[in-house]
Amino acid sequence: MPIAISYPGGYIEEIPSGGRAIVGVATSITAFIGRALRGPVDEPITINSYGDYERIFGGLWLKSPMSFAVRDFYLNGGSQAIIVRLFQDVLPQIAEINANGLTLEAAYPGTWGNYLRARIDYDVSEDKAADFGLQETDLFNLTIRDTKTGETEQFRNVTILESPQQINKVLENRSNLMRVYKSEFPPDLPFPNKTNRPDKHDDPASGNDTWENNTLSSPVDHEASDGEILTKDAFINDKEKNKEGLYALEKADLFNLLCIPPHELEGDIELKGDIESDLIGVAAKYCEDRRAMFIVDSPANWSNKKMARDEIINIGTKSKNAAVFFPRLRQPNPKRSNQIEDFVSCGAVAGVFSRTDVQRGVWKAPAGLEASLVGVPQLSVPLTDMENGELNPLGINCMRSMPAIGPVVWGSRTLQGNDRLASEWKYIPIRRLALYIEESLYRGTQWVVFEPNDEPLWAQIRLNVGAFMHNLFRQGAFQGSTPREAYFVKCDKETTTQNDRNLGIVNIVVGFAPLKPAEFVIIKIQQIAGDIQT
Repeated sequence: MPIAISYPGGYIEEIPSGGRAIVGVATSITAFIGRALRGPVDEPITINSYGDYERIFGGLWLKSPMSFAVRDFYLNGGSQAIIVRLFQDVLPQIAEINANGLTLEAAYPGTWGNYLRARIDYDVSEDKAADFGLQETDLFNLTIRDTKTGETEQFRNVTILESPQQINKVLENRSNLMRVYKSEFPPDLPFPNKTNRPDKHDDPASGNDTWENNTLSSPVDHEASDGEILTKDAFINDKEKNKEGLYALEKADLFNLLCIPPHELEGDIELKGDIESDLIGVAAKYCEDRRAMFIVDSPANWSNKKMARDEIINIGTKSKNAAVFFPRLRQPNPKRSNQIEDFVSCGAVAGVFSRTDVQRGVWKAPAGLEASLVGVPQLSVPLTDMENGELNPLGINCMRSMPAIGPVVWGSRTLQGNDRLASEWKYIPIRRLALYIEESLYRGTQWVVFEPNDEPLWAQIRLNVGAFMHNLFRQGAFQGSTPREAYFVKCDKETTTQNDRNLGIVNIVVGFAPLKPAEFVIIKIQQIAGDIQT
């Protein structure tokens, strides 16, 4: 703002440059939704490795196709994932422990909680009690152990009474294993139902295992279940208003790829099955709203080229933000002595997307000889060139086994990639590049809101958006040898009329010339007839 002049002499005024760097968003944060062995329910949890998944969600589980998809994601180069665990049951069962008068429950539903034990002791600090304005006899220590994993938590100098160490608040904020049963601390009462600390457990004698003796620690006295097999109701019906199921992702700031592995099981042990076609349609629409791509798995009954060709029309969507990959993967199952079984491909394909983004950029098709599938010895349906040639024009992305390389992703079309549709969003890299630009510019132009809507603002917009687009041009994201051929940014009195300004609208028009993947390589060979004299 202008300097207020008050005395004779020199003044210094700093003039803002108008430069506001637009930072490109991430391109391959992948959301997975499905069953897991343990962990928070209907909450998007960000992880950065499969080790994080094992620690929070329990690792591979035969009833969770999602756990294998997440494993494949990280095997194939995935970086960051968002996990939404769903739990479906008529009456969700949570393991409970009566620890000598203090009722505890597992932090999350599932049979994992059946292995918890709790122990109370009175080895407390008199000084801590004085700091809280309590008596030493008001405090106790609580130790919780997961006897299956060996994870142990200890909370010292806690109390039933109102204080910074009130046990229900301590567990809610610091424990990954247990919570105080809700009826112990009703939300509508200022004080808990109990005022006395729970009784302590016996002191362990030499040679006794604290976590096997019921006088030394308390076991679960109300066991839990793992819930029922998921259906579409766990994802979409009446879930949006409470941000549950698919809509739990509303609590996540950004995701770029969505994977919903099968949730129906054929029998008790087969990791097959499909998600419902109407769930696919809703999920694809949600991805359009969130500027993300939905990776759709081919149905289990696509056992040959003919099934894929005839059934693609029933997949559930023709969204430009969705792509289907065929066939499924044949991999060893470490939970069944490495027997070879069929698994869905969404996790591995998402990993290839992520790896390609890092190595080449979001504008490079995540397909070709570089798009090899790690940890995949073979595919469920081997395809020939001719079969691939029938499926590719229908928008079905095939995976092929190539000599000396093995299985690779060999297609890069969206579900609008059917040649008959003649869609401008035929190719995955073009669609993903557009989504990347849209999301980056949407976030990078928020400062424009409430600024004076006139030429100085338009000039700043052209400067900042143009700098962002030029950086992409320099990285090779567009066609053309010059910026003029590759992109344009327009924001002036032609794009924003006086009526727009009266309505509080500023219009920014951005165009770019996308790089289309070379699907067909044609080599023309001609013999030279020799030096013929004419």
